[in-house]
Amino acid sequence: MTQRKTRVAVVFGGRSTEHTVSCVSAGSVLSHIDRDRFEVVPVGITQQGAWVVGGSETAHSLEIRDGNMPTVAALVPAGETALVPVQPGEALDGVDVVFPVLHGAWGEDGTVQGLLELADLPYVGPGVLASAVAMDKVFTKTLLAAAGLPVGTYAVLRRDQETLSADERERLGLPVFVKPARAGSSVGISRVTDWAELDEAIDLARRTDPKVIVESAVSGREIECGVLEFPDGRVESSLPAELRLVGDGVEWYDFDAKYVDDVCEFDIPAKLDDDLSAELRAMAVTAFRALDCQGLSRVDFFVGDGGELVVNEINTMPGFTPISMFPRMWAETGVDYPELISTLVDTAVARGTGLR
Repeated sequence: MTQRKTRVAVVFGGRSTEHTVSCVSAGSVLSHIDRDRFEVVPVGITQQGAWVVGGSETAHSLEIRDGNMPTVAALVPAGETALVPVQPGEALDGVDVVFPVLHGAWGEDGTVQGLLELADLPYVGPGVLASAVAMDKVFTKTLLAAAGLPVGTYAVLRRDQETLSADERERLGLPVFVKPARAGSSVGISRVTDWAELDEAIDLARRTDPKVIVESAVSGREIECGVLEFPDGRVESSLPAELRLVGDGVEWYDFDAKYVDDVCEFDIPAKLDDDLSAELRAMAVTAFRALDCQGLSRVDFFVGDGGELVVNEINTMPGFTPISMFPRMWAETGVDYPELISTLVDTAVARGTGLR
């Protein structure tokens, strides 16, 4: 008797400013998932929040407008242009496990994870608490510091705070980075080198999130490390990677540097001495556990000239595009892309839902 394939819903798109990046990530996941083991159901969420179901044979990224249905970058079989709008429960009917390839708010922040918990559907990635905490840069730093991990200097501007006080400016110094507290992919971020630029930077960040974090610039190399949970509960870290900006006039890793301009070079593995690499990899696992993550995360560091480590952020659903660091780091560590996806799905099924 032929064993039934595990039915996996790959959910992508979403309402956040990272909608397009999510679609590209999902296209890559669908291109690499093991079709001999898994039956795949692509489920798109439009930027207006409508759920749509496409086909599941092959992955093609299309822009589709069907009558009054909002535009969505959809993954459907070649030659097909029809999408079926459905309710979330209908979209996930008969599914065994969900791979929410969603970046940013209303997807990576615990909202969809809560929906899946209520539906008793296993899903790839951390649960509600870890997803929500990791999406909020302020609470991430609070928990990392409580676990004894080094974090940078920062200040928080909540909805009722228009700008930084004189004392905060003195404590932070220049330059600073002004960021939406709950966003990713470098959306809404500004590098401020003169306090006269601050209010404009805060306004830009608040177009994405009323809560803003202002961080002191940290001098050092930018190193990333992937963390992966296996079905038996083991948690391991990948070889780290370093990103270097090589374009003229490019000062930091903004959205265009990540996704548009060819201004980055990567060293995988990063050129670190063995002891520092081991320390960083161990710290990545500690950070993963400090936020009570499951499944996967990417931990981003700054490494100073003297080898001092600062944890910058934790990403609970890192990019899965063809150029994304998470799958590339794991490939270099010995887990290729198809095996990585299978491991994530198998871990989600083994973990199930509910309290962990």
